[in-house]
Amino acid sequence: MKPLAELRGVGKRYANGTVAVSGVDLDLHDGEFVSLLGPSGCGKTTVLRMIAGLAEVSDGRIDWHTPRDLGFVFQEPTLMPWSTALTNVMLPLKLRKTPAREAAARAEAALAAVGLEDFLKAYPRELSGGMKMRVSIARALVTEPRILLMDEPFAALDEITRQKLNDDLLALWDKSRFTAVFVTHSVFESVYLSQRIVVMAPRPGRIAAEVRTDMPVPRDPGFRTSPEYAAACRTVSARLIEAMAA
Repeated sequence: MKPLAELRGVGKRYANGTVAVSGVDLDLHDGEFVSLLGPSGCGKTTVLRMIAGLAEVSDGRIDWHTPRDLGFVFQEPTLMPWSTALTNVMLPLKLRKTPAREAAARAEAALAAVGLEDFLKAYPRELSGGMKMRVSIARALVTEPRILLMDEPFAALDEITRQKLNDDLLALWDKSRFTAVFVTHSVFESVYLSQRIVVMAPRPGRIAAEVRTDMPVPRDPGFRTSPEYAAACRTVSARLIEAMAA
């Protein structure tokens, strides 16, 4: 079967001549979890934004073999401060002119899926950082996208909250099997979440290696102390060190 999307020789050059990304070849397959891993400034977010259509491709092409049905989770929750959690999550459905009653029901279900069924009427100022990010994830998932793009959504959170959200995200993915493309600079996070890790090198951003993790899903917190997880982290760390030295 063809992949959902194919990136072929994709590059990004800015008006000042800076080449941010060069020669990226990447396939996105149905139902897989892919992480883009690399240091800050290696073009991970740029690649993600080109996939989303939020940034133009300067070189190469992106071929879609299915309608580009996307959800996007940004680094910051980007919630409307004057709206409740429920109305924030309803926004994409309102933009699609979904009937109000249906939109509310779907938004409630999306918030329940991320564990916020008791916070429908809470405003962003009343929520913790982790809860705001849950609302952002619910908003991205409420349209039931085929592909979910996530740009370092947990980077600013404390380690305990981050691990809990990793667990919850993986459970959501295992249940719905959307295609996930997750940007991170954490080796440990990429190994825990992913089936495939794309290691990027900087200046210009390019793919240096791919590592597959064949470990079973779902993965519980005990997986983080397993020999298999430690071995995979060592392998990915070695590929990342090689990429940064290239």
